[in-house]
Amino acid sequence: MGKKLLGFLLAGGLVTLSFTALGNEEIEAVRASLQKLVPGTEPQSIKPAPIPGIYEVVLEGQVFYLSQDGRYMVQGQLVDLATRTNLTEERLKVIRAAAISNLDEQDMIVFGPEQAKHTVNVFTDIDCGYCRQLHQHIKEYNALGLKIRYLAFPRAGIGSSSYDKAVEVWCAKDPHQAMTQAKAGKPVENTAKCENPVADQFKLGQSLGVNATPTLMLEDGTVLPGLVRPQALVNILEQKVAAHP
Repeated sequence: MGKKLLGFLLAGGLVTLSFTALGNEEIEAVRASLQKLVPGTEPQSIKPAPIPGIYEVVLEGQVFYLSQDGRYMVQGQLVDLATRTNLTEERLKVIRAAAISNLDEQDMIVFGPEQAKHTVNVFTDIDCGYCRQLHQHIKEYNALGLKIRYLAFPRAGIGSSSYDKAVEVWCAKDPHQAMTQAKAGKPVENTAKCENPVADQFKLGQSLGVNATPTLMLEDGTVLPGLVRPQALVNILEQKVAAHP
């Protein structure tokens, strides 16, 4: 669970999210306990964890565990040692994949073939050195059958110079050319203010645990932090396909 969410729980902040009622008395008891901790909270889901008496709670895109009476909260990774499966990460992958699949590709800046072998979402910062290195190899990624979909994540936050540069790119007459110019350290031409998704994409990244750039997010919700070279990325993706034919 991120520091922001932990702060909400400890400080009694207000969070409003959709909740899928499961109609189970024990689930409702956990929900009531959560309401006492943070009045007004509406989690995305609550379900029994593999540990008896402990429940998985999804709130603000993060996963944590709570006892039915609300007395004990577990923050961290839940691992099934029998199968060597990180259950928390597997749940987060589902959450990330769902969040990404709900996005409109027209709000992204996309480089690559329409019928790509694989699609990779990249949270990027115009001023990030490794992001610029990644973009230098964009043609190589595309030649290997990878579609790169850029999402804005100005690390310095909304209102920063990096944020303003991202807005310039997304609002440019030719966003693709603007992205290439900006990541080469050149000024973006033909810029104008417009309605843009930069702030929303930045907030989405934060809710999904993104805290550095570039962060690569695969279609199944797997996160690859940092720069991954084209052939290495293809190898990772092909290994996933082989493991889950």
